Amino acid sequence: MPATPARRRLRHALAAASTDTTAVCAAVLSYALLGGAPHGRVLGVGVVVVLLTAACLALSRAWDVDAAGAGSGGFARLLRGFLTAAATIAMVVLAAGLDGARPWVFAVLPTAAGLAVLGRLWLRSELHRRRRTGRAMARVLAVGDVEGVAGLVRRTRRAPEHGWAVHGVCTPAGMGPRCTSFVEEVRVVGDLDSVPALARSGQFDVVWIGRAPGWTTTRLRGMARELEGTGVELAVDPELVEVIGPRLHVARVDGPPLLRLSHPASDGPARLLKGGLDRVGALVALALLSPVLLVIAVLVKLDGGPVFVRQRRVGVGGRGFRMVRFRSTAVDAGARVTRVGAVLRRCSLDELPQLFNVLAGTMSLVGPRPPLPREVAGYADDARRRLLVKPGMTGLWQVSGRSDLSWEESVRLDLRYVENWTMALDARILARTVHAMVRGGGAD
Repeated sequence: MPATPARRRLRHALAAASTDTTAVCAAVLSYALLGGAPHGRVLGVGVVVVLLTAACLALSRAWDVDAAGAGSGGFARLLRGFLTAAATIAMVVLAAGLDGARPWVFAVLPTAAGLAVLGRLWLRSELHRRRRTGRAMARVLAVGDVEGVAGLVRRTRRAPEHGWAVHGVCTPAGMGPRCTSFVEEVRVVGDLDSVPALARSGQFDVVWIGRAPGWTTTRLRGMARELEGTGVELAVDPELVEVIGPRLHVARVDGPPLLRLSHPASDGPARLLKGGLDRVGALVALALLSPVLLVIAVLVKLDGGPVFVRQRRVGVGGRGFRMVRFRSTAVDAGARVTRVGAVLRRCSLDELPQLFNVLAGTMSLVGPRPPLPREVAGYADDARRRLLVKPGMTGLWQVSGRSDLSWEESVRLDLRYVENWTMALDARILARTVHAMVRGGGAD
């Protein structure tokens, strides 16, 4: 069975990572042999340089699988990673009060960058050579009117180095011109209603959606949801797309650009990175806020009753957990809010113990609103997508009005977060949350 495009891009990304790391190691060894400094010391520092450079390249997304073979963007990320590594090494040496940073910053790393660029050019030429011989190609299902899919077939044949080969066509009528079963010698395999089943059949690696009567943006979003988790990619005509943000990538196939719609970044390395940063952030916040937490705990206890309340909520994948909050209501008076509780709610201080949930891995610092079990029981398919990621202490729902939002607006904001998550988005939401807490916006 042929490898999927995702697996081929992963292999290409691993090859790029190996080539880049080899380039840095070669530059370090050359300096050790020719630089005139003691070999042992150079090699010791060289190991640190290799590790720091690898980390900077990874953070610059130079090895992102979506950038594999994707043109100049990969080289821009590569050079940005090396510049970041040079700046980092210079700052570390300056902070430590050491000498000898110049050869590393102005000789070793530029040499490594040059070797890495040559390695990337060789990898690209090898990939293009294989594609021109019909290997490493993605099998494409083209969907649209006859004119549109015929144009795509011609473009992919003119530019095989882009890695696409149309293996099947779906048209509104389920047939080609003059009622034939082929478009540009590619078999028509169905009509528009056949697309979901064909996409999941395992025969195709990419589904390309062009303009066609009856194909709406609503239908496109449904198609994107059906393909999640299948490994099949979705590429669309720009006029059909309403999704914005990091899920959109430009793919060029001998002509006008296409928009490739990737799956939400809720799995894999991104999920691990977010989880690690959540735990580190929660630990730091608990350490810094421990005096505040202690004072609040004493004030709540003086009101009588327990300090904390634990509420049943639903987390990622529909798994239940107990969310911790400072008690803000009277023990024996129903939902009556205490004087201390009113202040805590106004400033959202009653939610600070949720940092323990973040530390335990059941919540995130930023994410969708933690839903109640009865809310989840009534979820429609769209709303259930909120459960793709961990619920957050804060999120778009909080910084956009919180309890002032309608149910539909809350769901829309949560889904926007799930669809377009990035670390930069998390950072902006955290900054706006601090402002909202100081201002004392409405809580739920």
